[in-house]
Amino acid sequence: MAITLQKGQKIDLTKGNAGLKNIMVGLGWDPVQQKSGGLFGGLFGGGGSNVDCDASVLMLDENDRLLDKKSVIYFGNLTSKCGSVKHTGDNLTGDGDGDDEQVLIDLSKVPANVHKLVFVVNIYQAVQRKQHFGMIQNAFIRVVDSASRTELVHYNLSDNYSDMTSLIPGEIYRHGGEWKFAAVGSGTKDASITEIANRHA
Repeated sequence: MAITLQKGQKIDLTKGNAGLKNIMVGLGWDPVQQKSGGLFGGLFGGGGSNVDCDASVLMLDENDRLLDKKSVIYFGNLTSKCGSVKHTGDNLTGDGDGDDEQVLIDLSKVPANVHKLVFVVNIYQAVQRKQHFGMIQNAFIRVVDSASRTELVHYNLSDNYSDMTSLIPGEIYRHGGEWKFAAVGSGTKDASITEIANRHA
């Protein structure tokens, strides 16, 4: 049974689970259903159903720096150079149950100089479309053991993220030779994954 985390909590992934190698990180969200017309229709420019969220992964060194441009895994660069991180593809709507986007990770293949995998969800063309994460609900991140299909960790993002255009739901990092997961749950006003990546360049 999955362990449900609160914001700021951390958990060991590999300690006590020595055989864990391949994991799937699922990220999900739903558009807030707005009534057509009226105050909300005007505010949100036609409702929240057209909000296109994109999940990305930053592969960082021990100083929280990107190794290179290819260390950003997103819809335009689906697989890391080392092959340890693979994005399964873009979801344009967020409609439906379950994961909206998934990232497959082989922990045994993550290069030794990569100390942290930071998961980011941002809204595509947020500024141009005047969209923000107040228009998204039910956001979550979860970690699944790919071999047994067992959900290990689940974190629901429950804060108010109005006016935020990017979310950092969680991160997986090395600690004492093991891998841990941290429920981050922070929002930023970065307009794109490029802006977030540049802060780690």
